Amino acid sequence: MTSPAVRSGAHTPKTALVVGASGIAGSAIVDLLAADGTWTVLALSRKPSPGSPARHIAADLLSPDSLSLALRDEKPTHVFFTAWARQDTEQENIRVNVEMLRNLLGALDHAPVEHVALMTGLKHYLGPFESYGAGPVPDTPFREDEPRLPAPNFYYAQEDELWAAAERQGYRWSVHRAHTVIGHAVGNAMNMGLTLAAQATLCKELGRPFVFPGSEMQWNGITDMTDSDLLAEHMLWAATTEEAGNQAYNVVNGDVFRWRWMWPKLAAYFGVKAEGFVGSPRPLEEQMGGMGHEWSTIAAARGLAEADLARVASWWHTDADLGRNIEVLADMSKSRLAGFDGYRRTEDCFIRLFDRYRGEKIIP
Repeated sequence: MTSPAVRSGAHTPKTALVVGASGIAGSAIVDLLAADGTWTVLALSRKPSPGSPARHIAADLLSPDSLSLALRDEKPTHVFFTAWARQDTEQENIRVNVEMLRNLLGALDHAPVEHVALMTGLKHYLGPFESYGAGPVPDTPFREDEPRLPAPNFYYAQEDELWAAAERQGYRWSVHRAHTVIGHAVGNAMNMGLTLAAQATLCKELGRPFVFPGSEMQWNGITDMTDSDLLAEHMLWAATTEEAGNQAYNVVNGDVFRWRWMWPKLAAYFGVKAEGFVGSPRPLEEQMGGMGHEWSTIAAARGLAEADLARVASWWHTDADLGRNIEVLADMSKSRLAGFDGYRRTEDCFIRLFDRYRGEKIIP
């Protein structure tokens, strides 16, 4: 596929600042921009990612002074914001995550910023974790013009902050609402791909079936997902296509599937016995809780690169996704009509991801 930068005619050298560059989405954006060859890529995160092609900038998003010092000599033309910090309540999510975005944009007052792309997600339509799907939810597939839900949501607050800053500072913006992003990262708080790989690995080593943890609705219903490489292409497309700016977009792979179809395919990859929904959900936090010692033993025996299960699996997040009792999928018509033609088959995304984790000795 021709890169979005080439399709849009963006041959002039640009400087991208990727915020949250060590995460699933951020690292994919860094890799895409670096491979394009026309970008100077700056990666802002607390710690550098080993082997990253970007120049690392260390800063604390909650410290305006830290950001001002780190960014005072930088002149990014494009900003890709993928960072977030999970808090105990949605009010705290709003306070902390809006502050991070506000601090970052404020520290770039001096820079020639042309576009800011903000990653959010389908909790825009479902509500926050503490009231996930509990109130009125739009009909599926979710469309971008749905009104906001009558509940606090840090995605809404971030959008408002972005719009105000764009109006004040004079740049374009885009919002990218992804659904269950799978991609390459270790130590990420929301990583279904690596979480399911860890579950399957433990099941194989312990001689246990690979048990679907979620609800009957998720087992039988139709859903979709977002590959991190596709998300990176989508954010770059919106950032470099002038007509695509100042819009919010859903971004999913383009295919739909049922977990009752997908689960046996994942099981076959790992050589474990698939077991589907039976009676009630069987959350991973119950199935896999307390498996840290077993994982470290496997890591030592198989020479794995990460012995800390907490940096590999995010049981809680996968339980939240697969435990939903409502259908969740998003409409991509707005992006298609605006010119974005990216597509992924989710089964292939899982297999490529598992192959990469195996190649890097994250899983055996």
